[in-house]
Amino acid sequence: DPTDPGFRMTSTADYARCALLASLTALAACGGGGSSPPPPSPPPVACTSSPPPPPPATVSAEPQVTFAVTNGAGVAGTVVLTLNRTAAPVTVTNFLQYVNSGFYNCTLFHRHAPNFVLQGGGFAAPLTAGGSSPVPKPTQSPIVLEVGRGLSNTALSVAMARTNELNSATSQFFINLVNNPALDTASGGYAVFGQVTAGAEVITASRNAPCLAWSAFLPSGDCLPSPNIIITAASQTR
Repeated sequence: DPTDPGFRMTSTADYARCALLASLTALAACGGGGSSPPPPSPPPVACTSSPPPPPPATVSAEPQVTFAVTNGAGVAGTVVLTLNRTAAPVTVTNFLQYVNSGFYNCTLFHRHAPNFVLQGGGFAAPLTAGGSSPVPKPTQSPIVLEVGRGLSNTALSVAMARTNELNSATSQFFINLVNNPALDTASGGYAVFGQVTAGAEVITASRNAPCLAWSAFLPSGDCLPSPNIIITAASQTR
């Protein structure tokens, strides 16, 4: 059940992925590297769990967040997210609170849904496919769903994940790997609040990184990047 292990995207959204998005076909057969044996373990990835420096002074330009991302085995670099506080003020404020508290440091992208999304922001690294059931990090209170405000789930846009409840998003977010317009309205919609504006090559490397199925935790066809793709540091840079 994709609502149970912290995916925070509903089964209806997964159905929409298969049934409504004409460009995404035969996803049930797309397991990434799900059937491959585990790759050799890379050296441990170093990260800091301490809060980042204080955010910069507020300016008129939309805020930006920079993630340092690595798996120690081919994925390495920074990803810049430009947030849209004009269209999604509650969502952006919530996201920045997590960033500036250090919440995202040492978390990982726990779900790769091939040709769909890369999802993270809920679990501390490391996670091992087939291991103990992961426990999500404690979060702040859920926020109101901000949809229908001119933002769409296009490729490289960033949106909040949630459960079946509309106003249930907390810390988990996803990066759209392709255009996913059905997510604008499926099950009430998923709130877009920003865009990857630098580091797209890191997302591409993440898409191509080794990935293992974990049927007890992830839906069929989805996988856990292994080695883990870890956010080693997150900070508000504008």
